[in-house]
Amino acid sequence: MKTQDLVSFLASGVAPVDRHVAAKRYARGLALGWLGAAALMLTLFGLRPDLAQMIHSTLFWCKLAFPVSLALAALWVSNRLARPGMQIGMGWILLTVPVAVLWIAGAMLYASSSAGVERATMLWGFSWRICPFNIALLSIPVFIGVFWALKGLAPTRLRAAGAAGGLLAGATATTAYCLHCPEMGVPFWGIWYLLGIAIPTVVGAGLGPRLLRW
Repeated sequence: MKTQDLVSFLASGVAPVDRHVAAKRYARGLALGWLGAAALMLTLFGLRPDLAQMIHSTLFWCKLAFPVSLALAALWVSNRLARPGMQIGMGWILLTVPVAVLWIAGAMLYASSSAGVERATMLWGFSWRICPFNIALLSIPVFIGVFWALKGLAPTRLRAAGAAGGLLAGATATTAYCLHCPEMGVPFWGIWYLLGIAIPTVVGAGLGPRLLRW
């Protein structure tokens, strides 16, 4: 068989690849994962009793904006890492912006508050012992969905892709946790929410080479 005939034979009957396959996989994995996290939150913790009043508070939407913006940045980085040869570029900067904004705002509020009980409440809140672990627990369904999406694509930097996927899972789960958590101290979010998000990030980095291997 001639080379040209062989190429024609191998190329025959090949269907075009869906250009939106990555978006579809992420959308499905994140949607199902978030629903799982929300169901877990409702089952284990429940909605905060004053949620109907809090949705009219600017501070509540600022609280929700942190994990949402971090999740969007993690999604961008994760999507880039899911494709061979793609450069992350500004991705790492996008990840640091929400954290930097939260830390600056938290530091300013902490510095302007009265010393003593008020500062302690802003920093430690009432649930600092369990908050990070609650977020990590809620991230499990999202973690499964994100890694399912990544596994069906073609990541080559498996540890970095796993870390980005874990970060995406943690930030997405935090949006569900915000519907329960009564903590409204900005410094609290900057420490304990971020620690909760870091747990699935570290787990993702550790499991990435094993779970995402082709």
